[in-house]
Amino acid sequence: MDARQLEYFLAIVDHGGFGRAAEKLHIAQPSLSQALAGLERELGVRLFHRIGRGAVLSDAGKELIGPARQVLRDLRTAKSTMDSLKGVQRGHVELVTMPSPGIEPLGTLTRLFTRRHPGVVVGADAAFTPDEVVQKVREGACELGLVGAPGEVQAPGVEVLPLESQSFVLVGADDADLPDEDPVSTTALAGARLIASPPGSQMRRIVDEVVDAGAEVVAEVAHRTSILPLVLQGVGLAVLPAAWAPLARRSGARAVLLDSPARLHVALISRSAPLTPAARAFLAVARSYAPLDHLGQEA
Repeated sequence: MDARQLEYFLAIVDHGGFGRAAEKLHIAQPSLSQALAGLERELGVRLFHRIGRGAVLSDAGKELIGPARQVLRDLRTAKSTMDSLKGVQRGHVELVTMPSPGIEPLGTLTRLFTRRHPGVVVGADAAFTPDEVVQKVREGACELGLVGAPGEVQAPGVEVLPLESQSFVLVGADDADLPDEDPVSTTALAGARLIASPPGSQMRRIVDEVVDAGAEVVAEVAHRTSILPLVLQGVGLAVLPAAWAPLARRSGARAVLLDSPARLHVALISRSAPLTPAARAFLAVARSYAPLDHLGQEA
């Protein structure tokens, strides 16, 4: 078994089949199939069940995913460590983030990090739930993960660094009829038209409380990045974590604090296994991060 075989195996898993994996790897599909067959012979198990032109992971294949990612990650860590000892100031931070932490604190962390380490690239993958982030970090798909949760983040099997706790704000277009209250109570929003994410998220639970007080949902969008443009178009108001407030105001919208006990607890999680020098450097920046009141004042 060698690293190339494991890389090919994971490519088939990640890209959903031999054809797309071969395209991504820039090799001929027969070469990929031959390498995978060699790995199966060496292990003595079937990793995929061939069904027509498709391939479905076997139980043995499912069990190999985590160890395979770990092996390749450890090899990259070893190479990066040697490169750092030789004075190479380059690398790649592999991070996964949920949408709201992907606004802040990711923006500030990336700005601080890239100023200290201009030769290192920060790559941010996307996930939509804390469980997705934890799974990607635990399996080695990414080294670091930004999580936003209703309570303090707890994730067995990974390291957790709490970063900040964000309140929630009500965002509307510049000419929107926002209540004069500050903070705005839910009862003051009777009759308001709201843009919401689908049921299940923390933001949607807050919106549902506002709806119970007499508001109505006029648009429901899965992509959080679509919410602010809809607000700016005057479609309705939106409830967002406070980290969105500076961006909303720079875009011409208004943002006021919502009178709600709900908080978004943001944390950076990392693998328990050794990290690459680039990931360790990003973690060091995160440890020095100073939480902000995103409505304008330092905490």
